[in-house]
Amino acid sequence: MNAKLANVENEVSKEKLMQDLRVVVADAEELLRATAGQAGEKVSAARERIQENLAAAKQRLAAAQDAVVAKTKEAAKVTDEYVHENPWKAVGIAAGVGLVIGMLISRGR
Repeated sequence: MNAKLANVENEVSKEKLMQDLRVVVADAEELLRATAGQAGEKVSAARERIQENLAAAKQRLAAAQDAVVAKTKEAAKVTDEYVHENPWKAVGIAAGVGLVIGMLISRGR
């Protein structure tokens, strides 16, 4: 079960990375729009490179997002199978997690 938890935490980290990448892509697109009126050979070359890198980043982001979705679906399937094979264990784990959360909440008051 610890390996499954590590996989979930890894997926959460990947999702956070993808969100951060989306922000960077959006900022880069905004920068390109804002500098559209700038002239000069260096600016044009830089804009071209940025546009190429941005297109590549968007493709990698889409591929990573597809991979995360596929892994999330697989994790949900494995979890569902585990719960069906071990219903009482799943109930016990859920009760334990609920107890811990309840204790933490009551402690914070």
